[in-house]
Amino acid sequence: MSMQVVVLHKPIFNVTKVKYIGVLNPNVTGIRRLVLDVMKPHEPDNVFLALKLSEIENVDGVNLSLMEIDQSTETLKITIVGDNINYKEVKKVIEDLGAAIHSVDEIVAGKKIIDAVKTEQD
Repeated sequence: MSMQVVVLHKPIFNVTKVKYIGVLNPNVTGIRRLVLDVMKPHEPDNVFLALKLSEIENVDGVNLSLMEIDQSTETLKITIVGDNINYKEVKKVIEDLGAAIHSVDEIVAGKKIIDAVKTEQD
């Protein structure tokens, strides 16, 4: 597959906006890891949510950790790994089960998974 690029000549902050169409690099594997902060009701249970997420195409594994619980909700940290994970499908499964994504805390994409490193600002 070849790369197709359409350049729109409308500068934004002195940078040319580029719109990509098609596959940029056939060696790139798309989203490989997502870390999500999710709030959900107690039902369905966390096992069911983890299993439903693991059924999504290209998902190799799901790690679901309970971070906080109150009278009616649970806050979860969900880590999903795979190749070319479809974020829209992940979001749909979560929302269909009555939960909501509060934030996307990490996205890893590309040929390699790069673990975060501490810097002096940390």
